[in-house]
Amino acid sequence: MARRSLRKRNRTPGLVRAGWGLATGLSALVGASLAAVGGWIAYSKLAVDHDMDLPEAIPAPRYKFTGKRAGPLSYYMESQTGGVPLVLVHSVNAAGSAYEMRSIFERFRTQRPVYALDLPGFGFSDRSPREYSPELYEGALLDLVEEVIHTPVDMVALSLGSEFAARAAKTNPTMFRSLALISPSGFRERGGSEPAQANGEDGDSAYRVLSNPLWGGPLYDLLATRPSIRFFLKKSFTGEPPQDFVEYAYLTAHQPGAENAPLYFVSGQLFTRRVRPEIYERLELPVLVLYDQDGYTNFETLPGVLDAHANWKAVRIAPTRGLPHFDKPEETFQVLQDFWSSL
Repeated sequence: MARRSLRKRNRTPGLVRAGWGLATGLSALVGASLAAVGGWIAYSKLAVDHDMDLPEAIPAPRYKFTGKRAGPLSYYMESQTGGVPLVLVHSVNAAGSAYEMRSIFERFRTQRPVYALDLPGFGFSDRSPREYSPELYEGALLDLVEEVIHTPVDMVALSLGSEFAARAAKTNPTMFRSLALISPSGFRERGGSEPAQANGEDGDSAYRVLSNPLWGGPLYDLLATRPSIRFFLKKSFTGEPPQDFVEYAYLTAHQPGAENAPLYFVSGQLFTRRVRPEIYERLELPVLVLYDQDGYTNFETLPGVLDAHANWKAVRIAPTRGLPHFDKPEETFQVLQDFWSSL
């Protein structure tokens, strides 16, 4: 008995030392992590340039106006000839801009009036710290078509921009002749929008955490580094994203207030709940969907919409991953032209 007790007593110091070593290691890891976080916050606030020179996203005349719903807005416009105006709507992400619609603008600028809006919180439009919401973006599109264009338009929208375009067309259908939606969000199963959707109290809580004055800006700066931008863009191209695309995204993400709208996006508050049954399927105008694979969404419920609504049609442009007007431009332009010619 004495020997067994002695062996037990001899093992105890070893366990204590092991536990002490583990605690010390964890403390060192936590300390290093906190130091890294603190270092990045300091670097973001002191060393990152948040007011870089931003060139025009599209080589065309750019105009400003103050919309009654969305406030100060900027848009590009080319009007060398007559015809039904074409309005281009970019997506919403950490570094969104009208640059995303540049190829379509340049293709059709000599054939009809073309407009490309900088959505609120992006480009040269107002980036102030205010509440960003689907209603705000819907209002911005209505401001443009009602207060600037004054006549029914064909609208082409990309990704989440498709939800805003559909909302605007549902609200004032007299100002829209057609919609073309490129890789639209909102077609996942169960009638919802995207997994990141977190409206209501959950979205408010997520936004409060993400937008904390101490780390909100530095968090956004992590998303807006060139490697990060290239990583996320690569999911939308079949090959490497063009360097000029990456560079413009970086510049537009380093402007005063650049983090304000994207933090609402990351917290899930810019998606519309039940957008498919309550918005998309209630549209009565002609709608075209261009799609294939997409690194950020899928189109599970699209076939059902096509079967149930004769005004909807879809064309798959493969192989593409969300930006067919960059990966397969001529095919994309022809599909769009055929759609408009059929109206």
